[in-house]
Amino acid sequence: MQALRKMSLTNQIMIAMVLGIVLGAIFQKDIVGIKVIGDLFLRLIQMSVVVLIMGSVIEAVGGLEIKELRKIGFRLVLWFMGSTIVAAFLGILFGLVFKPGVGLEGTVTSVEKLAVNEGGLQEVILGFIPQNIIAAMAEANMIQVIVFSLIFGLAVSIMKNEENNVQILEWISSFNNVVLKMVTLIMKLAPLGILSLIAAVVGDIGIGILGTLMKFLLTFGAAAVLYLLVWFFITALYCKVSITRLIKNIWNITMIAVTTTSSAVSLPIKLKDGREKLGIGDRINKLVMPLGMSLNSNGLSMYLSLSIITFAQFFQIDFGIGQLVQAVLLSTLACLGTVVVPGGGLVALATVMPMLGLPTESIALLAGIDWFSGVFRTLLNVDVDVLVAMIIASDEKELDRDIFNGHKSYSEGIKEN
Repeated sequence: MQALRKMSLTNQIMIAMVLGIVLGAIFQKDIVGIKVIGDLFLRLIQMSVVVLIMGSVIEAVGGLEIKELRKIGFRLVLWFMGSTIVAAFLGILFGLVFKPGVGLEGTVTSVEKLAVNEGGLQEVILGFIPQNIIAAMAEANMIQVIVFSLIFGLAVSIMKNEENNVQILEWISSFNNVVLKMVTLIMKLAPLGILSLIAAVVGDIGIGILGTLMKFLLTFGAAAVLYLLVWFFITALYCKVSITRLIKNIWNITMIAVTTTSSAVSLPIKLKDGREKLGIGDRINKLVMPLGMSLNSNGLSMYLSLSIITFAQFFQIDFGIGQLVQAVLLSTLACLGTVVVPGGGLVALATVMPMLGLPTESIALLAGIDWFSGVFRTLLNVDVDVLVAMIIASDEKELDRDIFNGHKSYSEGIKEN
């Protein structure tokens, strides 16, 4: 027990993941009830996500000058949209080359009815703006929370310059530190929570379903890993850091992402490790990470485009160039402010399928392996957010390479400043 306590959280999570798979395979349906422990852990983390996003965005925007916000904001949009479009294109390419939808006849099973967004472009745009911020917070509507926080932070920045009033900014900063400390305490339960979640998933659906749809998972996994490796190389070269050190420093974030399959649950760890292990300055860290969670969903974009091609092959529909371009655009736009919790991928898929003339009911084909698909989705969603934050921090001369290389701690960096 003493040795387990001394072990790093990352290693504890890896052990918990393996134990969860083994227990699920052995006890099968009898262990499904253990999921309540995992659900409790997720709720403990999720209960702080909305206020953490609000506080981080408000603090980051409020601390910026208007000119700085314009410059960083433009750069963020370019990186976010560009990377999401490339991910969607790669999903299409891998789908056309490896044809994961061929040979899946007879595999569709029943699935619960999913909510489909039937509104047009006007409803989508209006959906970005909250009618009531309290209601948006209660519903965990991340895109509405972020829009409110951006405007609130802008007002704080203007007041800071016009009235020299920094009290509210200092209060928000202190509040954010308390929330992060609370999350740090909750994360001590991560190994137990993750073991419970994985054991329940494996026990419920069984390992057998993987055989039927292994081609889709392998195609998605190969595309995701290749894309992420390219990102690692680009970031290491751009930021002039060691790629092996980069992978090592981001490993804890990666493990949380793939074991919880939730970008929301991963956010507090991204914020903490972003500043303490990767050396990303607080100003960039608190702005890019929360925005990236809702606006930079590379994994979801790739999943949607690959799924569209898989279904087209399943129904023996040949897509032309125009439909392929439409699939890329829809996969990209569907990621804006999407659901950032486990299972959100199916809801997004239910939104884009009808727009391409594909039956929504066929989503049942992938519903059984959604948790496994979620591993790759969240891996890309989370890690690429962190890598973009590093690139932006490097541009702004706010990437502390001494912290990144382990030559000094984050607290030492604060004292120097």
